[in-house]
Amino acid sequence: MMRDSVGLRRKARASRLVTAWVSGVALCALLAPASALAQEEVRPDDAADDNAIVVTGIRSSLQSALTEKRNADNLIEVIQAEDIGKLPDQNLAEVLENITGVQITREAGVGTGVQIRGTNDNRVEINGVSTVGSGSGRGGISFEDVSASIIASVEVTKAPEAKTIEGSVGGTINLRTIRPLDLKEMLLAARVQGEHSELSKSVRPRISATFGDKWSTGIGEIGLVVSGSYTQQEATSFRPRVDRDGGLVENVNATVVRSGVAENQPTRRPAAQDFDFVGIQFLNQELENFEYETKNFAGTLEWAPSDHVKFYFDTIYNDQQRRQDSSRVQGSGVNALLDYSVPTSFQTVDFGSLDGVKLGSIRVAETGTIEPNIAVDRDDPNLRFSSDVGARLTKSEIYRLGTEFDAGRLTGRVEASRSISNTRNPDLSTTLNFLNPNAPVFTGNDNAVPFIYDLSGGSLAFGINFDSPFAPTVEQLLDPANVVLQQVSIGNDSTRNKEDAARIDLSLDVADLTPFFTSFDVGYRFNRSSSTFNDVGSTLTLSSLNDSPRGTLFADLLVRGPNNFGDADGRTLFFKDFLLVDPNRAFSDREGTLDILRAALLAAPGQRALNDASANSAGYFSINETTNAVYGQANFEIGPVRGNFGLRWLDTSLDSIGNSITGANVTQVVTRGGYNKLLPRLNLVADVADNILLRASWGRDINRPDFDLLSTSVSFVTSENAAVSIGNPNLRPETVTSYDASIDWYFAPSSVLSVGVFHKKRTDLFVTQLEDAPLDANGYRDITAPCEGGGIYNPIAFRNQLSPIGGSGMCVPILTTINDSGSTTQTGVEVALQYDLSQFEDTLGFASGFGIVANYTYQKFGGGQAVNSSATRGTDIFNAINGIYDDADFVPVTAKQGLLDFSKHAYNLTLYYEKYGLSARARYTWRSAFRTLDTVGGATLASTFGIPVVTAARGQLNASISYDINSFLSVGVEGVNLSKSKISQYCVNDGALLCFEGLPDRRITFGASVRF
Repeated sequence: MMRDSVGLRRKARASRLVTAWVSGVALCALLAPASALAQEEVRPDDAADDNAIVVTGIRSSLQSALTEKRNADNLIEVIQAEDIGKLPDQNLAEVLENITGVQITREAGVGTGVQIRGTNDNRVEINGVSTVGSGSGRGGISFEDVSASIIASVEVTKAPEAKTIEGSVGGTINLRTIRPLDLKEMLLAARVQGEHSELSKSVRPRISATFGDKWSTGIGEIGLVVSGSYTQQEATSFRPRVDRDGGLVENVNATVVRSGVAENQPTRRPAAQDFDFVGIQFLNQELENFEYETKNFAGTLEWAPSDHVKFYFDTIYNDQQRRQDSSRVQGSGVNALLDYSVPTSFQTVDFGSLDGVKLGSIRVAETGTIEPNIAVDRDDPNLRFSSDVGARLTKSEIYRLGTEFDAGRLTGRVEASRSISNTRNPDLSTTLNFLNPNAPVFTGNDNAVPFIYDLSGGSLAFGINFDSPFAPTVEQLLDPANVVLQQVSIGNDSTRNKEDAARIDLSLDVADLTPFFTSFDVGYRFNRSSSTFNDVGSTLTLSSLNDSPRGTLFADLLVRGPNNFGDADGRTLFFKDFLLVDPNRAFSDREGTLDILRAALLAAPGQRALNDASANSAGYFSINETTNAVYGQANFEIGPVRGNFGLRWLDTSLDSIGNSITGANVTQVVTRGGYNKLLPRLNLVADVADNILLRASWGRDINRPDFDLLSTSVSFVTSENAAVSIGNPNLRPETVTSYDASIDWYFAPSSVLSVGVFHKKRTDLFVTQLEDAPLDANGYRDITAPCEGGGIYNPIAFRNQLSPIGGSGMCVPILTTINDSGSTTQTGVEVALQYDLSQFEDTLGFASGFGIVANYTYQKFGGGQAVNSSATRGTDIFNAINGIYDDADFVPVTAKQGLLDFSKHAYNLTLYYEKYGLSARARYTWRSAFRTLDTVGGATLASTFGIPVVTAARGQLNASISYDINSFLSVGVEGVNLSKSKISQYCVNDGALLCFEGLPDRRITFGASVRF
């Protein structure tokens, strides 16, 4: 909306022009050599002067962003592109990581999740329009779906005004494109790059271009900007997993009582130790590989028939194919040998404390071998090879049509918008069982393979023990005759998200009519949101050798798996030789691959049928939500103090549609709900001195539950360890009350030192609860409905190690979400510094090109009543530590739930240099440990003691350098994760039991850009 007083309009014009510097790639400056421009300084008061000298590059983007933040009446952070298509980073999540109080999470080394002040619950907008994501969440469009090259600037609102759309806890992220009527002359720019991924050994293209111009016509000014990009990217990460949480071996001298029956320890355990220890449960070597192909388009048409009216139309189009061709090599059934393959060395693990209760320590397996015991027919360790060939195909569209007008004292905006996202998830994943010709075949498809492991030195290394007489040779591992098909999963899920919105915003200028009010704002917004999910799939699990075709029947599909797992950190112990169903063929020739597999199944003794993917009525849901919101806001200025206060009121109604399945009958179930909220908001800014600014704000917001959390539908997967998520249509939205205060000292040109504090109180926090499916005295789960002991019956869960009877179907854990009955708090301190040496040109010469940007965030979480309880595996271990062996006396360990992905400390340090046409930047980002549910290879709370794992503290170095060959052409190179920093994840507490590792890629991008 247009600003509302003479004084504020002047500042707004300055702010808009500052934005145009970067939105138009600092158009006036692009025709001048960077070496000359580097001598000039832009000051906020000069922004409205058309004769002011405008600089380009890093210093210009930092200065214009600082000016916009300084002029704002509420707390915002801004990042401006330093050139057309050149934000500080290639990935928008990593762009946001430059902002104080922002941390990110990565997948295969690519930034995907953004936490603002410790929370993932944030809004994402493009040009002020809500975006919708590819899944069923509320976070908006995925950051990897939008190329940074089409975005001119990024704004993060930390303290909302009454007119700010509700629905954010940490902040609202607004991605802004170029506004054509702000251009001063024609814009034409292009960029061509190649990105080299070190682990995937590939080079993929990045191409972007922008055209913009405006024309004076007989019907007024018309402006047009179009931007487009085409990007390919390959990202690889190695993620080993070792479960040592399900293999407790008790002291041979202990009296162990299971369900009231004492066990004879010496007889049961011929090789047991005289102390308790935790053995190996499961080995998993996962190679994550994601291939992205992204097409982005942004277009804006503006028409101003007069100085008082402007019409505009924006469209954003994103088309992304995110393909996964990952592989997993699994050592299953390892726990069958806990009492026979005793480790050669142990590590003592201190599990620390939870909620002030010391858990104690226990010895765990560190090094050793796992040898088959063929004396008896038992489920000895077996080897499996999985090819995960899923994909996410997403097309997103955003349309915005509106007008801005100025009628004397009254200014306003009327706007309508639509955001749509359609996603398909085609999947053709397969698992093969390896049959070792050097060991007998036991029950079903299982036989024995010897393993060796070395979990010392903070690394999870394991592989085949080739020194064992039972070891297969490399030739045998790669022989199709030695693999059988174990599982085929076919999927084609779909998600459609849509939001239609309309709004009207009016502002009345009263600056010369009242002693302190400058304007009054009122507005109304309507939006209707919907999310529809269709669960489409088919799974065939083969539990008997008689059902399973040998690899010779589908040998044309088999390829050797990746053998470069040691490239990330130089390890030599890993699974090097194995076969997979070709992931490239499974993706590109899905039907042909299925035809070969079906023919192989018919040729096998079992003659099993592989059905096409079909709709699962139990997994379908459709959520429809309608909101009406109105606001009133008063803007004021009293001497050095300015700001605003107001109220936002909203009314939301919601329908959750699912299916109830009874036998063959499908009945649609509709659950209706709704709520209304009043959200007060206050912002104060005081210019206490020429260079010192004080800010304070108070406000209330809500956080709506994700759509899938409201669903009454249920979807199943084949893993026996995977918990089933069940929605809760009665979830209430969280209420968030926020307090902010800060001081900014602009102690030099283009420089600032700021210190701020924030405090958030959250009620009705969403927390995840696990209901475990308990194990019986023999370590098995119930395989019959209705699961009286707990959990839910999963009809397609593959009975692997948790049942003595093969086949499918068993009780598995349940995950659900509830509102925490207690209130929680987040309190933090943010410190930021920006400074450069350009003012010392005469004395420092070339050194005056250096500058620094740094920030640090401290935050603390407290309160809440909801707890995590230890799962069965963890309960066994924690009680054994305390000498309790009778399961009738077992007491689960509980811990209050904190925020996921919440780091207590984080800092960001950027050193840059810009002079003589050279522009260089190095950024080191570090965040302390945080709890997360992002784990490896299908691990769930049930397999991590029932407590979210802890990702250890980690830093990462990114850098870039470019050189302006002349005023039109520049070349450059950028590096991501130059430090090759690995990820370590621990069960229960930081530094306790190492469960998972992540070894992400290092990526180098090189290329050239032209501008006219």
